[in-house]
Amino acid sequence: MGRGDLTDAEWERLRPFLPVSNRRCGRWHDHRQVIDGILHRVRTGVQWRDLPERFGPWKTVYERHRLWSADGTWERLLQQVQAAADAAGEIDRNIWVDSTIVRAHQHAAGARTDPPPAPVSKGAGRGGTPGRDAVAESGRPPGGGGAGGEGLGRSRGGFTSKLHLSADGRCRPLSLVVTPGQRADCTQFKPVREKIRVPRPGLGRPRKKPDSLAADRAYSNGLIREYLRRRGIRHTIPEKTDSQAARLRKGARGGRPPGFDEDRYKKRNTVERAINRLKQSRAVATRYDKRGYIYLGTATATALAIWLRT
Repeated sequence: MGRGDLTDAEWERLRPFLPVSNRRCGRWHDHRQVIDGILHRVRTGVQWRDLPERFGPWKTVYERHRLWSADGTWERLLQQVQAAADAAGEIDRNIWVDSTIVRAHQHAAGARTDPPPAPVSKGAGRGGTPGRDAVAESGRPPGGGGAGGEGLGRSRGGFTSKLHLSADGRCRPLSLVVTPGQRADCTQFKPVREKIRVPRPGLGRPRKKPDSLAADRAYSNGLIREYLRRRGIRHTIPEKTDSQAARLRKGARGGRPPGFDEDRYKKRNTVERAINRLKQSRAVATRYDKRGYIYLGTATATALAIWLRT
């Protein structure tokens, strides 16, 4: 076993949820070897063609990663591992939301403008992984139409993408969204929050509601606070200085100040540590993938490794 490969214990946690062949489209190349190759590339940022020979043909590893990024397999695997942790009572449901800028390498430019093809999974249909359709839907991956459609843009950092995420109280990513680098944080709050889906063992809807939620001033606006109040979610978001001044100018008509838990907010480094864990992987810290859905799959595979090793 090489450095960074799945251990036997991690493999046994992951193996029950992997796609299986339907025996009509050929057999999958050994899942463990291919996943080790994907994790090696994610951790080191090496070009796919330069993968060590012990992981098998590089194109097999790349195509598996591309397919699983397109059809939602990485996301389903992450949700299933989260479900196992939730059943064991190991998830701290005091959630944090934040984002981070990711510098895009010059190789990330130049994707075709036509939308990506619809994925065709070998594990779909009969003989596929049990319960896959109950967790996430497969469909055509987003993208196409230029850099903006692939989650690439221009910010103060230059040619960048932005990774929006939520993290539990143990610094583990729960959900991920990729946008162009100039996209405001507050615009992606709802997609990030609603992407939290922890399946329950057996029957029942996935768990989506956190015990509490916290974020920084970038998420301080009336729409977000109203969204959280309607759903009965306790939240800790500091009030912006200009919003506070405007409220005070109105006097009694300005209403009461929003609730704010200072002790809770002192733990805001929780989500920063989750971001640091993700960026320990060089293919996440620097974006090399042309397609936005493949880069999201890269970040999701990294989050899956974090959950398996925590």
